[in-house]
Amino acid sequence: MTTPDHVTTDTGPVHASARRAAWGHWPSIVGLLVAAWQIVVGVNTEGTAITVAAAASCYLAAAALDRRWVAWAGIIASSVAVTVTELAGVPWWWGLAGYVGVMVVVGLALGSPRRMLSEQSLAMLGFGGLAVVALLIAPRVGLALAGLVLLSHALWDYRHWRRNDVVPRSMAEFCILLDVPLGAAALIVAVAG
Repeated sequence: MTTPDHVTTDTGPVHASARRAAWGHWPSIVGLLVAAWQIVVGVNTEGTAITVAAAASCYLAAAALDRRWVAWAGIIASSVAVTVTELAGVPWWWGLAGYVGVMVVVGLALGSPRRMLSEQSLAMLGFGGLAVVALLIAPRVGLALAGLVLLSHALWDYRHWRRNDVVPRSMAEFCILLDVPLGAAALIVAVAG
């Protein structure tokens, strides 16, 4: 008696769809891995502040160029701005502020939707401004502030995820799963410190 080379079972398609469903949450997995890496390396005010300011700049870049996918490219662009500025011996926020300024000017020149550009510019000013303030005050208070700002950015992420606007949902999902654990860890370290 021979058996067919390919036998289909009731559990086959379920396993395949479960794999696809898990892969569909890659932004969450990557966000958690980045958060875990930052926590393992050591939660500090500067790292937390850079994370929240860079995240806000990614949203602004997407709004300025009126292209949702630009938010992902914004991770690279903001990282380059921070790194180059620090290598030049200048505080990272100056490089990020320059990058953001260019994005706003480009957005205005391209005629990007004003409401979206204004909203993201104000968010950048709020999140980025508070991130810089966190660096300038007492260390434990600054770390707590940076953690709170990062946690509040998770609410901003959720808003965009729910509305499915400005950035891809994958970016908002990634940010939520980065912001919440890292922001919470910053608060815990600040309080326990």
